[in-house]
Amino acid sequence: MPPKVVCIVGPTGCGKTALGVALAKQYGGEVVSCDSMQLYRGMVIGTAAPTEEETQGVPHHMVGVVDPCEDYSVARYAADAAACVDGILARGKLPVLVGGTGLYLDALLRGHGYAPGTTGGAIRAELERRWDSEGGEVLFAELRAIDPKSAAALHPNDKKRIIRALEVYRETGRTMTQHNTESRLAPPRYEAVSIGLAYADREEMKRVIDARVDKMVAQGLFDEVRALLARGVPRTATAMQAIGYKECIGYLAGECAQQEAVDEIKLRSRQYAKRQLTWLRRSKDIHWFYREKSLDLPAALQFSTEILTNNGVS
Repeated sequence: MPPKVVCIVGPTGCGKTALGVALAKQYGGEVVSCDSMQLYRGMVIGTAAPTEEETQGVPHHMVGVVDPCEDYSVARYAADAAACVDGILARGKLPVLVGGTGLYLDALLRGHGYAPGTTGGAIRAELERRWDSEGGEVLFAELRAIDPKSAAALHPNDKKRIIRALEVYRETGRTMTQHNTESRLAPPRYEAVSIGLAYADREEMKRVIDARVDKMVAQGLFDEVRALLARGVPRTATAMQAIGYKECIGYLAGECAQQEAVDEIKLRSRQYAKRQLTWLRRSKDIHWFYREKSLDLPAALQFSTEILTNNGVS
């Protein structure tokens, strides 16, 4: 059987950090963040990265570990986070995975969802050069010849995925279709016991998200973004596409008023929360705790403890 891990999931602003810390303290565990933007150094306010006060001495991994200029991938996250989880298990501790980026969490739990390859070496550079010089239709035709099933699922202009599929084939001799078929048959790397936090009232979720954005602004979100740009982080960097950062850049570049930027952050945050719930509710294995206006942490902790006990976590 794969080793057990605990997962705390849910939409933005629902109290995942607090519950994750409480469970880690109760079970002698350590936290691994499953947030695609808390990874980046210097992005604390806008990502709501856990503070020293919030962590209460519980070790947190995969927070502030990547330079925001880097192009960090979900495949790389799965490998780096798995090393953290395996280290926690080797120390006899319980890994508590906390975050709302479902794609990252799924990749970590599966442990085999991404095709091998260097994802950025000489072959990638050659394919990108050919795309620019010969045209995407030439590379798409090559993919259609070697892996028609993958090609059928892609738009002919999807440069990133077409090049990745060709790169995998060139480096491994196996198509993306072969890899995906084998991945679906393989057992997961970890057995997850998942607790979901959500709001009983969707309107309350929206209110909390709006208030959270206002708090970020008061804490200095615009100054945080200004400092990142001053350090040389390009506005086109993946990190700067995060909700909150992209809108602040628009204001700092004179493209909109500050309040317009704040309103856009609120809107995009609410939309993201809905997408998070849609993703998570595909899973039938999540045990949901519905919070009211404020998170009743003792009640959430009792609920979670009962779930974990019934699933063999002690």
